[in-house]
Amino acid sequence: MNTVISNPSPATTAPFFGNTGSWLEAGAKAARLRVFVADDHSIFRYGVMSVLSGERNMVLVGEAADGLEAVRAAPALEPDVVVMDLDMPRLDGVGAIQALRPLLPQARFVMVSCTLDAPAARRALAAGATSFLLKSSSPQELLTVIQAAHRGHRMMAPEVMDALALENETTTLGADLTQRERELISLMARGMGNREIAERLLITMPTVKFHVTNILSKMHAPNRTAAVLSALRNHIVVLD
Repeated sequence: MNTVISNPSPATTAPFFGNTGSWLEAGAKAARLRVFVADDHSIFRYGVMSVLSGERNMVLVGEAADGLEAVRAAPALEPDVVVMDLDMPRLDGVGAIQALRPLLPQARFVMVSCTLDAPAARRALAAGATSFLLKSSSPQELLTVIQAAHRGHRMMAPEVMDALALENETTTLGADLTQRERELISLMARGMGNREIAERLLITMPTVKFHVTNILSKMHAPNRTAAVLSALRNHIVVLD
């Protein structure tokens, strides 16, 4: 891969595009993998329907225009995989997944989004999404992710994984630095040596060395230069 509660109303259990109910009904009988899509953009729902129409082992069993419709409609349709948009009116994708998981304990959830938002992706995964996919992904990538999700495998676009890794590094690296250690690494980033730092902060040389040792440990850095570069890259230190 190069990238990837009952009695629902008719409006939420049938496609929003013409008379396609017969296609859904006929396909559902032979389908091995039942897919439900929730997205407030009709063009995306139609795109998913078009992609699935060419797959013998998949069928679109229903769709919804927002998270609340999805919560009302999906349980009665018993989908295997729910493709859920992140940003929707009334109830967003994260809230919808949280509401649907107890109602569809066997279903898998694929979150899709137009934007690369690491915190949102993390919230989606915490809520129960199996995968997080960008809408710019190809149809084949969508199919691959749906199939993988059905098997319980987590797949995400490389961009999403990179963003999550960067967010994790930015969030945790240096978080345990004390205020004094932050002062020291800021001075280190300005090219000051231990003696200059001691004079500036009015502390002894052994105290400076003690703080520097702690900084290297907390920054997982082998030396001062690596610690400073990591602090700058992760915005722990910002030079004027």
